[in-house]
Amino acid sequence: MQTSTVRTLLVRGMIAGVVAGLLAFALAYVVGEPSIDSSIALEESQSAPAHEHDDAAGAPAAPAEEEEELVTRPVQSTFGLATGVLVYGVALGGIASLAFAICLGRVGRLRPRATAALVAGAAFTTVYLVPFLKYPATPPALGNPDTIGKRTTLFFLMIVLSVLVAVVAVIAGRRLAPALGNWNATVAAGGGYVVVMAVACLLLPANTDAVKETFPAALLWEFRLASLGVQALLWTAFGLIFGALAERVLRPEDARVVGQGPEAVTGASGASDSSGASAARAG
Repeated sequence: MQTSTVRTLLVRGMIAGVVAGLLAFALAYVVGEPSIDSSIALEESQSAPAHEHDDAAGAPAAPAEEEEELVTRPVQSTFGLATGVLVYGVALGGIASLAFAICLGRVGRLRPRATAALVAGAAFTTVYLVPFLKYPATPPALGNPDTIGKRTTLFFLMIVLSVLVAVVAVIAGRRLAPALGNWNATVAAGGGYVVVMAVACLLLPANTDAVKETFPAALLWEFRLASLGVQALLWTAFGLIFGALAERVLRPEDARVVGQGPEAVTGASGASDSSGASAARAG
């Protein structure tokens, strides 16, 4: 594949990432933010009696003026959320487009749309779904601020491990294909990935911030479903949008013929036959 084509695919991938990020932001704002607001309100309501108890016990009073927030909650839930999701979409869209360029023609005789869908599904599974099963998302009220660094490190370690094992599984599947066949090699490689990641989930340390018994299970479930839904929408939209853009870049002539309809295809075929017959008579 030419360098100019890869560059074009990279730009298309970033564009698809922006559009997918906008859709993910809309879903996160509508579905995810209410559960975060409810979680924060619950945390504040539970911390209020504790402060009252400290005051009654003669604990030192808090300063008269509380430190002002650098970023208010309304800004976090709108501009902050949009910025984070869009940057995330652009970055992963660019990376996924490069992965698409590598995989195209190397994972079977798939059209660009099918390859884009395969890459998007694999990215969603390896980058988010599998790490999510080990370290599921939790609302702000459940996390201990002192363990944010540790929890973030464990989550990204799980992502890196999942991606590396997936790459090894793809390489192993390609090498096993001549001996086992494509289907059996794919099943064997996928099974190896599942086994290795299951062992990793057992060996890696668990999240030390246990969910409080007083925290509503329905609210926790709602937040995690929203987080999972946002990621699923992001990668589904990216796969569909980037697949359509990549199809136009890699097969522009086929895309034009398909867009013209059956009559154009028939006409083009007839013209080709006529020109071929004329050339034969001339010969």
